[in-house]
Amino acid sequence: MVIRGARVSVGATRRVSAMSAVERFDFSFAPAYRSAARLFGIRPATAWVELKDERLEARFGPWRVSTPLSNVVDAVTTGPYEFLKTAGPARLAITDRGLTFATTGTRGVRIRFARPVRGLDPLGVLRHPELTVTVREGDRLAARLNQRRTSRRS
Repeated sequence: MVIRGARVSVGATRRVSAMSAVERFDFSFAPAYRSAARLFGIRPATAWVELKDERLEARFGPWRVSTPLSNVVDAVTTGPYEFLKTAGPARLAITDRGLTFATTGTRGVRIRFARPVRGLDPLGVLRHPELTVTVREGDRLAARLNQRRTSRRS
């Protein structure tokens, strides 16, 4: 749904502004993850993914990822995840430098990038080829990212 005019909130996950459509995907917080996340400044107000102005923006407490949507190769749902490997702060996968923003162990969306992105370290020395996020509407986020990717090819 696209609405032109003043900023309007539509449900818990969509926002629309005057100049462009903004889709927000809130994180799904499991009780055990909520406690671990809070220690690192991660709360529902500081954890979200937005698609806006041809950009993907993800915030997870103090950590952020921002990249053009044209940099997204694909998005797939994944999970489940082990609590000890995902709860708390942003997590780095040693094997492939992937970044994980997790607030639940059930399901998430792995977003793969053509060019690795900044995210974990503030200087951007370490770059990530993928980002996994555990948003409430993971299937919808994956579909929107893949839809944008295929529509760019047409």
